[in-house]
Amino acid sequence: MKITRLSLNHVRMQLKSPFETSFGRIETRDSIIIRAYTDDLVGLGECVADQHPGYSYETSATAWQIIKNYLAPALIGSQINDLPELHHRMEFVRGHPMAKAGLEMACWDLLSKQRSIPLSTALGGIRTRVEVGVSIGIQDSVGELLHTVSRYIDQGYQRIKIKIKPGKDIHQTQAVRRSFPQTPLQVDANSAYTLETASPIRQLDDLDLLLIEQPLAEDDMWDHHYLQKELKTPICLDESILSPRHARQAIDMQACKVVNIKAGRVGGLAPAVKIHDICLQHRIPVWCGGMLETGIGRAANLALASLPNFTLPGDISATDRYYQEDITKERFILNPDSTIDVPLKPGLGIELDHKALKKATLYETVIQ
Repeated sequence: MKITRLSLNHVRMQLKSPFETSFGRIETRDSIIIRAYTDDLVGLGECVADQHPGYSYETSATAWQIIKNYLAPALIGSQINDLPELHHRMEFVRGHPMAKAGLEMACWDLLSKQRSIPLSTALGGIRTRVEVGVSIGIQDSVGELLHTVSRYIDQGYQRIKIKIKPGKDIHQTQAVRRSFPQTPLQVDANSAYTLETASPIRQLDDLDLLLIEQPLAEDDMWDHHYLQKELKTPICLDESILSPRHARQAIDMQACKVVNIKAGRVGGLAPAVKIHDICLQHRIPVWCGGMLETGIGRAANLALASLPNFTLPGDISATDRYYQEDITKERFILNPDSTIDVPLKPGLGIELDHKALKKATLYETVIQ
């Protein structure tokens, strides 16, 4: 296929309620929506880099510049027949995995549409429904946290993840476990601790948690190796895993027992599948993390999470979970068994709501 032009929309979406992690609190969420055109098809992609450089050094502003000034000129007018060729054309840019992943998603959509197959089939997926949970940001009080958890359990979410940070960790997690003793529960620290300050993490080890996500630094694996040796609860790495190579190294040094796979963080769906395969080979379970995606990114996450080794519930909540108004016509609904259906139309299986996209757009450009 030959990409003839790209259009970029920098969007800002209003969250239904603020979302707080150890690195900040947000009320809106930025992303870049990408449309890749051939002579007869349009592929959709989403770059999940946010406005602020808390989770990653990438931001929507940096991704815009990288895509517009470097990646787009390397792709437009080129014949792209497979994903290895696409990644080869983008590798001259060092880093910037979220920018690359957004473009790669649009190309996966195009290639799958050309073959008239769902993206899940193109990736090697085996499920038509994937098990999901909900991620709850840091709350102002224990009472508010318990109320929020109860509300989501009543909606049908059977796995709960809560964000923690120093000073809002032990009592919050203990309270949730006491109130919901049978609910699968995990915590996410987003790199808020060090080995020296990890006493609260060690105190969570007796709460029968599914996992403790990324307790130590985002660029660390060796200290996670030491901490995992002290815990019976599995450590899950997120920010530390930026490539298949990192996944292999983390497994080799026993830095974790679970891996969270986010296509945006690792540079695209193809690297995400490679990480899945490495973990499957070593019997390390994986799950699909979330980046507060729009319906575009959520459709891609569902396709990815249909692969066989995604055996833990992902952070892929229903459409009505986060935004006042989404930008796709499809609405992903939580099933009674805490699953969401995988799109089965060709490609991502979704259609843009152009009116909603226009309302959310801060600025746009066409590159050809």
